[in-house]
Amino acid sequence: MQTINRRGFLGAGAGAASVIGLTALTPAWARGADLNGGLIRQGFDEVSGASIDLTIGEGPRLVQGRRGHGIAVNGSVPGPLVRLREGEPVRINVTNTLDADSSIHWHGLLVPFQFDGVPGVSFPGIKPGQTFTYDLPAIRQSGTYWWHSHSDLQEQAGHYGPIVIDPAGTDPVQADRDYVLLLSEFTSMMPHAIMDKLKKGEGYFNYQKTTWTDDYPLSGADRRMWAKMRMMPTDILDVTGSTYTYLANGHGPKEGMEFLFNPGERVRIRVINGSAMSFFNVRIPGARMHIVAADGQNVRPVPVEEFQIGTAETYDFVVEPTGEAMTIVAESMDRSGMAVATLASRPGARAAVPALRDPPLLTMADMGMSGMDHGAGGMAGMAGSGGAMEGMDHSAMGHGTMGGGANPAMTTAPEPMGGMDMGGMNMRDTSKLPPDVKVGPGLDMVAMNPVDRMGDPGIGLDGLRHKVLTYKDLVALAPNDDLRTPSRQMEIHLTGNMERFMWSFDGKKFSSVSEEPIRFAYNERVRVKLVNNSMMAHPIHLHGHFFELVNGAPPDRQPQKHTVIVQPGGSAMFDLTPDEPGDWAFHCHLLYHMHAGMFQIVTVAARDGAPDLKRVGESE
Repeated sequence: MQTINRRGFLGAGAGAASVIGLTALTPAWARGADLNGGLIRQGFDEVSGASIDLTIGEGPRLVQGRRGHGIAVNGSVPGPLVRLREGEPVRINVTNTLDADSSIHWHGLLVPFQFDGVPGVSFPGIKPGQTFTYDLPAIRQSGTYWWHSHSDLQEQAGHYGPIVIDPAGTDPVQADRDYVLLLSEFTSMMPHAIMDKLKKGEGYFNYQKTTWTDDYPLSGADRRMWAKMRMMPTDILDVTGSTYTYLANGHGPKEGMEFLFNPGERVRIRVINGSAMSFFNVRIPGARMHIVAADGQNVRPVPVEEFQIGTAETYDFVVEPTGEAMTIVAESMDRSGMAVATLASRPGARAAVPALRDPPLLTMADMGMSGMDHGAGGMAGMAGSGGAMEGMDHSAMGHGTMGGGANPAMTTAPEPMGGMDMGGMNMRDTSKLPPDVKVGPGLDMVAMNPVDRMGDPGIGLDGLRHKVLTYKDLVALAPNDDLRTPSRQMEIHLTGNMERFMWSFDGKKFSSVSEEPIRFAYNERVRVKLVNNSMMAHPIHLHGHFFELVNGAPPDRQPQKHTVIVQPGGSAMFDLTPDEPGDWAFHCHLLYHMHAGMFQIVTVAARDGAPDLKRVGESE
């Protein structure tokens, strides 16, 4: 694996050669040659300079002996690292050699909306045989980002790659080595076959379902309660390790992905979750990591032993590895598999790879019942024991005590549902919804008490003895430039019917609201509250902007992000200054949730007096 050390390239491992804007060295596949004659390469090269050429192709992939179809860019999965520099413009020429339309979206980059790369929203897409030029003006940011297709389900097949933007000035993060770790998945199954199975049976890929012979910490009452609700406490991820092989820079866990270091060095790892459907819990047993950036934006260093990264998020951390080798573990949130890489003091050095931990179970908080008044019995002391609530008096659990009264700003303590009689509880009390949320078959759950869960480390990570990152730990390193108090508040509900695999915003699939975008005035100040009325975590991404998490940090230091995880049954808030005119995508970044309808368009009006914006391909 190559480093991206600012002092030069310190090549190591995996065998990827660098291509630094040297057209003469451009291989045949990058000039549009057919990839079908050979396997798609694992790992990525690097491209940079004022003009960059990318070619989308397809071919067979082979990962740990499993064969499947892939979509590659410049012949590899992931596609090449696009290396840019703050303050410098770039022209990126993308040629599509597929038989279908394609595209590239620059995830997290501030670009003119017509170059954001979302077919049907900002441009028509790239037709087969066509070359489209993204003519990007001087780059206005630095940090770690990524790119991916926004066409059909191509992202699942490998159409993605990393972006690193070097700062114009001094980088506040100093490290001896600098690596990219892009997490993703491989499956031999075609993406539409996965979608088809999810529509026919939402739990098709869940191989961790409860049975009468399992050893989950659930009592008989727990199991009857879950059965009454027709829900599964292990319904953590829709697509799992039953079909996925989890990848580190395109390599399976047995394929020896490694990052070299010398003892005493500080190593920066830029972690990108480029997966289609996976959350990862990242840790290095025996090491402390210092989180220094989130979604490309620098934050005050946060020492942690583990962090969860949602699909489409990025985190940079600095670590000082010790010993001969240390293992980087990226365990899927449901613990059905892991991606693995090694920090190695010499090529081939390895450390022990820990076993997968026990699968987590959903909790009261995941059902939208955090902080509820459960009567005199209280909930204290129940963490970690699924059956600990048996015998409690739940007579006080009427809806009158559940309504959204004064609740703590955060509630992250695990509250297992063991022993609770949920039979009389209405899990779909639509009276709790605002009138603009459509009630229909696409909505099967309403969170009873969706409190702010910014302080939640993520499913399965509550109660660990070591420090796990939460959003409340993030504080911007540099002050924000807009300190105005929001002049209006907007509430958006994340809705779905898990059994039918229907997903939407405010109960309405994108196909029903494509002509009714979310509208913002130019440069207004808005507070947006996202309420998750489902039992699944959703990473929500806004294109073309950064928003500031309302996480308890001082207003001038609220961390800026482009993607936020909204925990099951909870809520999250951010402040937004919409100052990038045009149409932008706003969606859940779980690929099949987006495809099923959890997608909207955000329209930011042009500034006063500015001419109407023209979309690519739009007639005068």
